[in-house]
Amino acid sequence: MTLSPVAPAPVAATPMTRTYDLSVTTQGPLYPPSEIVDENGDFVVIGRVNRAGADGATVSEWGGAVVSPDSPLPPLGQNLPYDVVRELDLADPTGPDAQVQLYTLPLPLPCNNYPMLFAPEQRADAHDVRRPSYPLHGAPIPDLREEDGPKVREPITLGQWIKARGQLEVHVPAHRRGADFSFAFTGLIPDSLYTVMSLREHDLDPAGPTRPGPLGVPNAFISDGNGMAHYRATLPNPFPAPGTPGANRVINVVVLWMSYQQNYGGAIGHFGLGGDIHAQLKLPAHGFDEFTTLLAT
Repeated sequence: MTLSPVAPAPVAATPMTRTYDLSVTTQGPLYPPSEIVDENGDFVVIGRVNRAGADGATVSEWGGAVVSPDSPLPPLGQNLPYDVVRELDLADPTGPDAQVQLYTLPLPLPCNNYPMLFAPEQRADAHDVRRPSYPLHGAPIPDLREEDGPKVREPITLGQWIKARGQLEVHVPAHRRGADFSFAFTGLIPDSLYTVMSLREHDLDPAGPTRPGPLGVPNAFISDGNGMAHYRATLPNPFPAPGTPGANRVINVVVLWMSYQQNYGGAIGHFGLGGDIHAQLKLPAHGFDEFTTLLAT
């Protein structure tokens, strides 16, 4: 009698954990160049600054600069050099740039080529709203009454903004049907509402961008009086294998300071990109390529 060879038992997947340091920023996508402006209405950019390269191409390198809102605006997915007003000195914690007071973007958003409606069920008219720029600490919180005790009362400066630090741990269990995201923060704006959003690979696709979403629902946390906080979330199948039909991998996470001190349920904000949400921490480049997750069966 001939015995058939016995197939080896499948090797069980092993859990995988990675830790990332988040970078302080004021930028989401490259347009608008920043989600913060100064009192003159110029963008205060900490992130990728578009500049003219030696060969005539546009080079986007991480840095800090004050950028004019009249910078040339290309179609979504393309880049042009910013009109840089001046460079930022982020190394001097007591210098003039550290004292710059931070403001929301006006509505409609200047220098914006991103057509996304962030809260279609809540604010279908978001693109028609017109509002001025407000100091971050003076944004018009809906229905606010002074007697209810607003906590953020003092101007927020660039020096305070760049104190933020964040660390992210991503854990994919052996079953690989989801991933756990755990954050620890220091140096945040004290006593403030923050949210965390996920950026997926097709969210900035010029051919048909998908709507950025929360990293977990609810995606809100509040910093304590010392600017410390923690946040955690679990997402189902956030890292499907490249090429999987319908795949839309998470490629970044963005920690947002909420100037209206509101959370928006399944939306990341009403106006987005500096109107009512303001990126403060994120990965400086696309990440999580080392992970693969599976659809639950």
